[in-house]
Amino acid sequence: MRPKVLIIDDNEQSVGVIASLIVSAQLTPVRATSLTAAQHIFSHSAPEDFLCAIVDYRLPDAPNGQAIDFTLASFLPTIVTTEFLDSQTRAGILDKDVIDYILKESEQVYEYLSVLLSRLYKNKHIGVLVVDNARVHRARSTALLRRHNFMTYEATTGQHGLEVLTRQSHIKLVIVANDLPGPSGIKMLSEVRQRAKKEDIAVIGLSDRGDTGLSARFIKSGANDFLTQPYGQEEFLCRIMQNIEYIENIELIRRAANSDFLTGLPNRRHFFERAAAALQLIPVCQCLALIDIDHFKKINDTYGHDCGDYTLREIAKLVADTFKQHIPARFGGEEFCVFMPNIKLHTAVQIFNDFRQALTDIEFKFENQTFHCSVSIGVTAIEHGGISGMLRKADEYLYQAKNNGRNRVEHDPC
Repeated sequence: MRPKVLIIDDNEQSVGVIASLIVSAQLTPVRATSLTAAQHIFSHSAPEDFLCAIVDYRLPDAPNGQAIDFTLASFLPTIVTTEFLDSQTRAGILDKDVIDYILKESEQVYEYLSVLLSRLYKNKHIGVLVVDNARVHRARSTALLRRHNFMTYEATTGQHGLEVLTRQSHIKLVIVANDLPGPSGIKMLSEVRQRAKKEDIAVIGLSDRGDTGLSARFIKSGANDFLTQPYGQEEFLCRIMQNIEYIENIELIRRAANSDFLTGLPNRRHFFERAAAALQLIPVCQCLALIDIDHFKKINDTYGHDCGDYTLREIAKLVADTFKQHIPARFGGEEFCVFMPNIKLHTAVQIFNDFRQALTDIEFKFENQTFHCSVSIGVTAIEHGGISGMLRKADEYLYQAKNNGRNRVEHDPC
């Protein structure tokens, strides 16, 4: 079920615009025109059903932000909207634990609301590590991050921070102060950069106001950005979002470069990169398989090339799902490849036989046509010659599988 977003606003036009943005974000809008109506709706709902609330600052029965207090007390992340924003109102809003505020003045502002909604959903799966020996500073940073649904981790020393990074692979951003017990934040940053590039994990250094030399040292040592303390809430969150989006955009570019355009599986070039990286970890054993669709030309000739593309995509989905713990790829045409580090031959053969059987049981449907497919598979565990040598050997077994009647797995003697 799609998460809900509670809208508390008595302006019909505003509600209409906000609701359309929520629907566009693949979320479900729930409307209330007053605080009383919102309380009634929420009393019959579970807080977990809601991603957040979007609350107008002034309502007929809540003229001074009382609706904001209600949603926050109900543990709903809250975005505030308002038509008027003087310095006193702004300070009052930011003094509450809200996500952000939106001034109803232009289409661009509503676009920002759309970005906020999207981020709140994505942030649930993104980890941020705060490394700071000062408990007050650390607590403030993590509190702001949690408002935006980030998974937060804390460390008081550089060594502890590195240990957390090792354990939590979903951390995409590190916020680090320099003044730490033991090795400094700069030293920790240097160690992080030996493990991950700027495009993999973003680092924001914290520097004291007026200490321009420290901010420069952070940047020269590999930080993506820096913040001067004490920082403002809005600047902090803007820099967080900017750096997270930088990481995500690089990931999109990489995925496009490394993926087969038709099936979405890793392409041949990326396969060799991932396999080489896996070999550097010195696996105890390894297997490699080549998978080829039987009579694929007949599918193209009988049902057309659009049907052939459909077949490739459907089989690729099964390959991706079956071998998600391994290294699968589309090698070109109707051929797929799977590299399996730390898998013994007899286990691999069983996995591929199960895959082959599962595929033969699938009824493919394209337009008005119904048909079945099968695959021939060659599997090897002989490591001589590295990946290239294993590919040659798997290809020999694939050729045997074709000659021996197709829809079978041929492999090294177990």
